[in-house]
Amino acid sequence: MSVTQSQPIELHYWPTPNGFKISIMLEELGVPYDLKLVDIGKGDQFKPEFLKIAPNNRMPAIVDPEGPGGAPISIFESGAILQYLGRKFGRFYPTDERKRVAVEEWLMWQMGGFGPMLGQNHHFAVYAPEKIPYAIKRYRDETHRLYGVLNRRLEGREFVADEYSIADMAIIGWSRGHERQGMDIAEFPNVKRWIDTMVARPAVQRGLDVGKDARKSDLATDKDAQKVLFGQRAS
Repeated sequence: MSVTQSQPIELHYWPTPNGFKISIMLEELGVPYDLKLVDIGKGDQFKPEFLKIAPNNRMPAIVDPEGPGGAPISIFESGAILQYLGRKFGRFYPTDERKRVAVEEWLMWQMGGFGPMLGQNHHFAVYAPEKIPYAIKRYRDETHRLYGVLNRRLEGREFVADEYSIADMAIIGWSRGHERQGMDIAEFPNVKRWIDTMVARPAVQRGLDVGKDARKSDLATDKDAQKVLFGQRAS
């Protein structure tokens, strides 16, 4: 299936593991897109215009001016965006049902476990003002378990499913932070080999570079940004 994109897709984004999923996908597809930076440390994710397309006040989100039936569509949640783009352009998301199920299994594994658990690891070990040993150990142990799951999956495999897919794109941004997560990547040789394979792809490298100059501060030391990100309550 060959689909062309004449108008650029709007990418609402900040350079984080979840943002990288979509910048990598768009670079791999080679379709035009306009970058709309959402500075999450300054609270851009709470602006009314952003909430119209991302009601969960989280990036990334996209607006495709050439959506189904030729009408614009906005999409939030990184996994849903990857699936939409994969279906639309017929790449990196197989149509064969068995192959598609394998991709979806590992995409959901990332969305439901690998991302959230590693995120909690980051929070309690790096960002939390009070270091709680139980919480640090709890999430570091779970991070270690998940890397073990991924390492076993990659035994004898080049990619997590039958071929390179949106599942790999979803996982790579998170796995590159293994050192900060307290993981010794030497324990997971299959993951290390896969990471090396992934970052050697030119489109992956371009996707990881998107917006990198905009992120000038380190969240671990930026107390104002921490107040914005970690002090959120329902309104």
